Amino acid sequence: MKFNGKYRLPAVGMRNLKTALAAALCALAYYFLDRSPAFACIGAIFGMGADMEDSRRNGGNRLFGTMIGGLLGMALFRIYLLVHPDGESSLLLVPLVFVGTVLLIILCQIFWVGGVQPGGVVLCILLFNTPVESYVSYAVNRIVDTAVGVLVALLINSLIPRDHLPQWLFFWRRSKPEAEEAAQAETHPAP
Repeated sequence: MKFNGKYRLPAVGMRNLKTALAAALCALAYYFLDRSPAFACIGAIFGMGADMEDSRRNGGNRLFGTMIGGLLGMALFRIYLLVHPDGESSLLLVPLVFVGTVLLIILCQIFWVGGVQPGGVVLCILLFNTPVESYVSYAVNRIVDTAVGVLVALLINSLIPRDHLPQWLFFWRRSKPEAEEAAQAETHPAP
């Protein structure tokens, strides 16, 4: 970012801090569960928005896309295993990913339009990169972890709403008397 001919870094804003807090809380909770926090943190980062409406939309995209892609991926992988029980790579995966993508888009149009991209990620990982013995647990864990992250993001965004930002910034940057004086000056500017 250029300012007066010089480069400067962007400021750290409230959304940045709330996103980092949501991801850190997920990581902390999962530390005590002795479980990888990766997908919960990703859900928290995707789920944070500029305000609650934005968070619901972003988080919903991630959560419902993951649910639809995960459930569809499990069903298609099960069909694949009926033909190839050993799970060896097969050309059958090509038409399955084609049919799966078509079904994913249709299901997302019915249930949650913004879920196509995250659902597609889960679908492709299930079909092409998940061991035979863990495809169900992978999908279920991915759905649960994403839900945890999105819920944490929504909780943080509801506890620290955007409309409280000016008050938070005043108290964070200045002492209380200075903050009150600055707030007064903004509401009653000098002539």
